[in-house]
Amino acid sequence: MFTQKQLIETTANLHKFALRLTRNGADADDLLQSTVLRALEKQHLFETDSNLFSWTSKIMFNIFVSSYRRKMKFESQYDPQALLDSQSVEASQETICDLKQVRSTMAKLSPDHREILMLVCVREMRYEDVAQMLGIPVGTVRSRLSRARDSLQSLLDNPHRGAHLPAYAAASSMQMAA
Repeated sequence: MFTQKQLIETTANLHKFALRLTRNGADADDLLQSTVLRALEKQHLFETDSNLFSWTSKIMFNIFVSSYRRKMKFESQYDPQALLDSQSVEASQETICDLKQVRSTMAKLSPDHREILMLVCVREMRYEDVAQMLGIPVGTVRSRLSRARDSLQSLLDNPHRGAHLPAYAAASSMQMAA
């Protein structure tokens, strides 16, 4: 048998071992607590001349492996993400109408503005990648995007403005007015 003082003296080394196993401070603390509890429960099985750290670290490793196996079996087997991914959610009527309005308004923009909005805002490309793809400086991408956003917002705020002009001319007149 061992004393509680001996067990307390080994907890620093056990904590280091737990950190190496879990790679997470909170999980290491939980693992250490479970190990100390199990060691106290099984204290009668400890052989007096044995190394206490070796004995408790083996307990810790076994708890860790059992926990890992349980986690892999149940958490991955019954992971709700696949079910959530298969469920589709219909867009609200308001969202559908807003999307239609944005699409029709985007058609009124100049091809350059439409392209820059699609690349940056829809496809979520980085400015540097867009600049390289279009063969223009990053500053041009930023200024063109700013003008495109302003034009789009202006057309969305006043949908009848520029309706009598061709799509590219409407956007151009919007830029001159600004």
